[in-house]
Amino acid sequence: MSASGGTKAIVAALGANLAIAVAKFVAFLFSGSSSMLAESVHSLADSGNQGLLLLGGKKAQREATPQHPFGYGRERYIYAFLVSIVLFSVGGMFAVYEGYEKIKHPHEIEAWYWPVGVLVFAIIAEGFSFRTAIKESNETRGSLSWKEFIRRAKAPELPVVLLEDFGALIGLVLALAGVGLALGTGNGVWDGIGTLCIGTLLIIIAIVLAAETKSLLLGEAAGTDQVDKIKAAVVDGETVTRIIHMRTLHLGPEELLVAAKIAVQHDDTATEVANAINAAEARIREAVPIARVIYLEPDIFNEAAAAAGTNPATAPDADPADSGH
Repeated sequence: MSASGGTKAIVAALGANLAIAVAKFVAFLFSGSSSMLAESVHSLADSGNQGLLLLGGKKAQREATPQHPFGYGRERYIYAFLVSIVLFSVGGMFAVYEGYEKIKHPHEIEAWYWPVGVLVFAIIAEGFSFRTAIKESNETRGSLSWKEFIRRAKAPELPVVLLEDFGALIGLVLALAGVGLALGTGNGVWDGIGTLCIGTLLIIIAIVLAAETKSLLLGEAAGTDQVDKIKAAVVDGETVTRIIHMRTLHLGPEELLVAAKIAVQHDDTATEVANAINAAEARIREAVPIARVIYLEPDIFNEAAAAAGTNPATAPDADPADSGH
């Protein structure tokens, strides 16, 4: 997995969640707090999720085969989608069920210092993990807002870890509030309400992750900046006069497919056209290094067709004025 995959953030989150899961489960055994049980399952699910992200990154590095000629880059998207399913089912639905049961059959929290102490420790550990994820994300998100970064990132690992850690911190605060209110009022229902809130939060985060990773699985085009760089690199004004239409597709977070129909001079020889295509491919790879798979088809630009706008092959990212051939 490349650095942009956020390996440090994943490993930091994995270590923190394993330690927290053990501490929370011990606190549940001594106190009987349903918030602690829900949180221990949540942390255990998060640990499994980080393991899935690391496994997906490893599998994505496999070489292309005749059966999979474009490689295995999308494995990272598949495992990120599995994370959302685990977070929804194991984390969210379990917490909702446990919260409902605790509200229906409340009981007082015993040995209150166990859950309170563990929650404080967990907030510190999750804060460290969240800080690591933020630091790695800042290296790649540029001027994007956090919302834009999560929506536009092509490498799924950092958005997943960011949302998991954010949800974990909010969940810990909710658990602490539930335990505190249960202790202050002597009514165990508050512990159940806190658990129910944790489950609802996890389900919302899982739905957001599922929606974003589904878009990546379906296949997303290159970002606007990359498309502009590719267009500028293709046209040299001499042999390649314009792009008739173009499509891009992410084969993985760090692998981009570029397919374009380009206009060449009508009196160019086959050798000149071949040399022009090779030169254009070299310029594309220099401008956008992740453009690993490039297909350029030469054609003669037709002014009449462009004016009529009748070309059915015009791509969504192409200039309508450049659609004739």
